[in-house]
Amino acid sequence: MRNRLTQCLLPPLLASLPLAPVAWSQPPENAPKEEPTQPVQVRDEGTGVIDPPTMASVEAADTASGESEDSEAPAVIELPEDESVEDIAAESQNSPAGEDAPASSDDMVAPSDAADIPDGNTVTGDREGSVEVIPETRPAQAKPFPLLSGEVLPGTTARLAWSPGIQIAGLSQPTPVLVVNGDKPGPVLCMTGAVHGDELNGIEIIRRVIYELDPEALSGTVVGIPIVNLQGFQQGSRYLADRRDLNRYFPGSEDGSLAHRIAHSLFEQVILNCDMLVDIHTGSLKRTNLPQLRADMDNPDVVELSKGFDSMVVVHSSGGSGMLRKAATEAGIPAVTMEVGESMRIQEAHIDAGVNSLISLMEKQGMTARLFQWGAPEPVYYQSHWIRANQGGILFSDVKLGAYVTEGTVLGTVSDPITNEQSDIRADADGRIIGMAVDQVVMAGFAAYHLGSRAETEEEVE
Repeated sequence: MRNRLTQCLLPPLLASLPLAPVAWSQPPENAPKEEPTQPVQVRDEGTGVIDPPTMASVEAADTASGESEDSEAPAVIELPEDESVEDIAAESQNSPAGEDAPASSDDMVAPSDAADIPDGNTVTGDREGSVEVIPETRPAQAKPFPLLSGEVLPGTTARLAWSPGIQIAGLSQPTPVLVVNGDKPGPVLCMTGAVHGDELNGIEIIRRVIYELDPEALSGTVVGIPIVNLQGFQQGSRYLADRRDLNRYFPGSEDGSLAHRIAHSLFEQVILNCDMLVDIHTGSLKRTNLPQLRADMDNPDVVELSKGFDSMVVVHSSGGSGMLRKAATEAGIPAVTMEVGESMRIQEAHIDAGVNSLISLMEKQGMTARLFQWGAPEPVYYQSHWIRANQGGILFSDVKLGAYVTEGTVLGTVSDPITNEQSDIRADADGRIIGMAVDQVVMAGFAAYHLGSRAETEEEVE
């Protein structure tokens, strides 16, 4: 009789109790049974008091009622006056499982399994006891960016110091390195300027790009070194103090010449920490360059990088030995040289073109999400050459930078100030003036006009 009442009474009683969201597991079959410390009395107004039916109902009642093992009074469950134990048992047998039915232990995670589930994950199970942990989806988080002797936190900017360690102790002047570490992860872009100390446009381009960036809206990191050749910059010279061209000594060596040591220090401490590089230059020796990229278009990674620059002519060039972009590309870092304008001058139009193209690159790389209006695609010139003066004198140009010319077009005239002899310089092929000398005194053989002659569109390159 007691067992029958237990089977009838237990389900409705558990269904009426508020269960705490705890994990359940079935005890082993051979586990010793513990005696209840507190009796649970179920009072029926018609039949009196019934003894506790089973240990399971006692534990459920203790859990639901909030009574601890130290409670003095027994837990008493009152039945409604108009219902008896038999009525409730009969109703429970006829009612289908619904929302009030207790959850099956098969649908819950055992305590041993629940302890291994990381916080923030979702757990699902089936009735055969398998457990699947679904990792919580969270936005990717940026990490601190270690560089030189510092570490730049996500969403912040910093000014670090690079010193190649080649000067007299106590007289060393470190080179500023500007870093913007975005609030979201992404690639690392490096920009270098004034590798030749007299090239000023690149310095201003890097300053404007760096200080226009919002680190909280940036994905990735931007590293800018406005003045690499600090010695040359202070002296208004293209070269280092030992008269060497720094852009012929990369990746350098730690026990070579002064230029080798500076190149090695920059390459090891800064460049190798980056994913892509833009080295900004200008024309040399009183020459000016149309805003353009010099890039090794035989390298697929460099080709892909060059597609991110808006309104920039691309001139194919694998680069000479010792050039920074060539050394970086050989080290697995896609790199291009940006040429803008002429040395020893600040040229607003060229600076705007450089800033615009670098912003477009960051947008193409997913580093910025600003709205950007792309211009018409510029061609890629796979062949280019310099047209030279045939005699000495004063150069007077008849064409402007960026002009399209045909074979035989007069580009400029060299006038001898003593004999008044005139010598025309003519285009030897169809093409575009992508670089030229400013008007000045020239000698025979002087490179006067840089002509891009074989062009392909971006679609043809692909």
